[in-house]
Amino acid sequence: MRRVRYDSTGGPLFLEEAPVPAPGPGELLVRCKAVGVTLPVVRKVTEAAEPIPLGGEIAGRVVAVGEGVTRFGTGDRVTGLCFGHGYADFAVLHETMASPVPEGVGAVDAVALVRSGLVAFGALEAARPAPGETVLVTAAASGVGHLAVQLARARGAGRVIGAVSDPAKADFVRSLGADDCVQYADDSWGEPVDCVLDGVGGDLLTPALAALAPHGRLVAYSSGGGAIRAYDLLVGAKSVIGFQMALIARGRPELYERWRQELWRLYGEGILRPAVHGEFTLGDAARAHAVIESRANLGKVVLRP
Repeated sequence: MRRVRYDSTGGPLFLEEAPVPAPGPGELLVRCKAVGVTLPVVRKVTEAAEPIPLGGEIAGRVVAVGEGVTRFGTGDRVTGLCFGHGYADFAVLHETMASPVPEGVGAVDAVALVRSGLVAFGALEAARPAPGETVLVTAAASGVGHLAVQLARARGAGRVIGAVSDPAKADFVRSLGADDCVQYADDSWGEPVDCVLDGVGGDLLTPALAALAPHGRLVAYSSGGGAIRAYDLLVGAKSVIGFQMALIARGRPELYERWRQELWRLYGEGILRPAVHGEFTLGDAARAHAVIESRANLGKVVLRP
């Protein structure tokens, strides 16, 4: 089979031939039809001390199952998060990370919706906006952000604001249901908001926190790091909440499953519409990474083995 790999920090990415892996206990072997490209994986390629397997979101059909698997069988269509080599024709997916794909849903939509949608859904759950409150989403045109904008609207936010790096993304963000769109470089992000969902981190945490009204909540789910001054929290009685999807998936599988079912319901009713920026071949993985690194994407970036 073909697999994307790199040998040193920063790349380059290249295709290699590799044996088809065998599923271990509790694992599924999936023939990949779509692979989601995420910012955390892109960052690891450029920042990790040693090369890592290029994992991430995959969608496809089960071709073999390991010992002890009970929820899935050969021929089932699934999507989920792969922690091993996911940029490949075949990938191993643990049963607990897998979600069935309903009939009539394509692999690209499935991979664009489930993992990114779960992060967006979970971040909103952490923020707990009351009906009528204002929600601001940073990286609003990203794979997670564009779904967070739609989910905030669906759960009754009074106003939804997107924050982006480039004004050229504003029309796209408004088309998702945002009432307004601001740029990171603006002196002010407008009237104070009740919740900020931040998928950027780093230096953007300061203006994100400043955008909050008193008693506002900032949910940080980015891998971008950053620091916040305690004084900036104290003066407005503001809160910062860290959110990581992996902790939910591993520690609260019943909640993880409930969120997945809700995402499929919203998708089936046409309330949630995943957007795909582009589809790339495995051989074009480096170009797909470049789109993410330059923050040029409008929606999800997907590899098609």
